[in-house]
Amino acid sequence: MSEDKPPSRPGSTAGVWQRLLAVFRSEPRTREEVLEMIEEAGEQLLFDEDERSMLTGVLEVSETQVRDVMVPRSQMVVLEDGVPFGEILKTIIDSGHSRFPLHGGERDEIIGILLAKDLLNCLGAPMDQPLDVSRWLRPVVFIPETKRLNTLLKEFRASHNHMAVVVDEYGGVSGLLTIEDVLEEIVGEIDDEHDPEEDAWIRPDGERDGEPLYAVRALTRIDEFNEYFSSELTDEQYDTVGGLVMCELGRMPRRGEVIEHGGFRFVVVRADRRRIDLLQVMRAGNVADDAA
Repeated sequence: MSEDKPPSRPGSTAGVWQRLLAVFRSEPRTREEVLEMIEEAGEQLLFDEDERSMLTGVLEVSETQVRDVMVPRSQMVVLEDGVPFGEILKTIIDSGHSRFPLHGGERDEIIGILLAKDLLNCLGAPMDQPLDVSRWLRPVVFIPETKRLNTLLKEFRASHNHMAVVVDEYGGVSGLLTIEDVLEEIVGEIDDEHDPEEDAWIRPDGERDGEPLYAVRALTRIDEFNEYFSSELTDEQYDTVGGLVMCELGRMPRRGEVIEHGGFRFVVVRADRRRIDLLQVMRAGNVADDAA
């Protein structure tokens, strides 16, 4: 008489797929039916929340276009060719990024991708002199706004590129996307050492053109926001800062979208298809024109 097999551990890969196959006994015929079954399985506690979210993300990523998740042009951190080395170094340090599009004077003229680590070879160079970075430039990958994320992920893996510049139908730069952005659509936000501390509801987040920026979690209550900034935003229609942004837009915002309200400028830094997570805030009177 054979012994019963021990149940798979929750969270193990084998356990996930065994439970998924058990749900699919009725053989779904469409992608929508598969999504419905995953949601139902989650409600029945056959999956935990992380498993359900990842399975849903895998299916939805093939239907998501680059334009839906890209960092928009106005929020791109770029370097300009021919400027003093000290200016380049300040931009790299302030942003905390590792890869930067380099343009030749116009943002639509991206000539290469520069890795911050390559500039370690130049730390002895004069800070007030232009730096020739041509020897370290990596080729630019240009992609259309309409490309599907699953296709882009395959191309990232095949080419070993981690960043692509997004162009519109006229060839103008409309944003950029990294491999981390694509993976986050599947597994959720991937925090790194430069992301704001999760236990800080409001915290300073550098500056732009000499004016302070703040990282504000979307679940920050309006009364706490008002107390921090000595402002008078109303909380009659919403309780949180994220609720304010959603109410003003009238829909779920995408990353990089901007609203101005009550003397403040709110930029969506992190959001998925269901909620806003993080905002960047500055006083609207201090906003520089970044539409160029």
